[in-house]
Amino acid sequence: MSLASGRSYLAIPGPSVIPERVLQAMHRSSPNIYEGELLELTHSVVPDLKHVAQTDGHVAMYIGNGHAAWEAAVANVLAPGDLVLVASTGRFAHGWGETAAGQGVEVEVLEFGIKTPVDPERLADRLRADTDKRIKAVMVVHVDTSSSIRSEIAPVRQVLDALDHPALLMVDCIASLGCDRFEMDAWGADIMVTGCQKGLMVPAGMSFVFFNDRAAQVRSGMERVSWYWDWEKRSKADYLYQFFTGTAPTHHLYGLRVALDMIKDEGLEAIWARHATLARAVWTAVEHWGQDGPLTLNVADRAHRSHAVTSMRIGLPYGADLRRWCETEAGLTLGIGLGMSEPEDPDGRGFFRFGHMGHVNGQMIMALLGTVEAGLTAIGAPHRTGGVAAAAQVIARG
Repeated sequence: MSLASGRSYLAIPGPSVIPERVLQAMHRSSPNIYEGELLELTHSVVPDLKHVAQTDGHVAMYIGNGHAAWEAAVANVLAPGDLVLVASTGRFAHGWGETAAGQGVEVEVLEFGIKTPVDPERLADRLRADTDKRIKAVMVVHVDTSSSIRSEIAPVRQVLDALDHPALLMVDCIASLGCDRFEMDAWGADIMVTGCQKGLMVPAGMSFVFFNDRAAQVRSGMERVSWYWDWEKRSKADYLYQFFTGTAPTHHLYGLRVALDMIKDEGLEAIWARHATLARAVWTAVEHWGQDGPLTLNVADRAHRSHAVTSMRIGLPYGADLRRWCETEAGLTLGIGLGMSEPEDPDGRGFFRFGHMGHVNGQMIMALLGTVEAGLTAIGAPHRTGGVAAAAQVIARG
């Protein structure tokens, strides 16, 4: 007998759970796209987006996913033949580099593996060797959604400043914005990219590129920028069509307006604290289960773990069996082991991920953990029972 009937729970690291208020705001007829409330609403989201990013800079909005934001960021400041340094801590850093390479940019990957964050000293060594200052930008993923590693951004800026290196600091916050603490201006990022479908709690379809005056100056010196990706007119729009180089994503904007209201009502500090507590509950449960079995968290040091996504390994056949049991027998969907593999498991089926980002609370995380503990028992995976009880202590302490 399956117990999966009823409302399912999508516990993957994005798209995240969509609040009912957001869905209700989007459930309406198409509005006038030439004048009236939609224009006013679109202007209203700009300062609130910048507040979430903690920046006084600029933001350009795009109809597209995170890959669109990657391409937009590259198109505005990098030309074919320019060299970028990609600091890699997982699959998504490589993805951003591949996007740049597709636009003719020369890409050099500085690999930090899938278990440790960016090391500022190793980064400094490479930049110090760049005596001709060929490197035009350093790309860093704040939280890599595949490995769940969180890298510190401020130390990267400190390295660039200490070496007086002119490279732009470009940061991917697609998995982290609105979940893990991020302060664009205080930490010195020149460009930051994100999407709407994770911490911003809106169905996938919009992405954003934030940039400061220094990045804007680089853009002004570009010989050519694609008409569609150009952030200049999007960030200075007077008419609705200029924000999006055409028809606006009308219903996404209605949903985004409500999501930003919810973020403002809760407050960023409270949101960051909520995600931190829920993440600790997840880690505590997994660490407890793993005492008597093969289950291990991908990132050993808690200080380097994301508060939005947790990647772990249990090996074959348990990874695939657990995901299948949770979905078919209990209505819970876990994330696949994206970008993770071993010689005996090239497809990464022995890995899986929990998404605990955006519109999630204590009872949802406890339900996630309770279902997984039941699944571990059901499939016969070796583990120490009591992980849920251990997590409950974390939730109780808040």
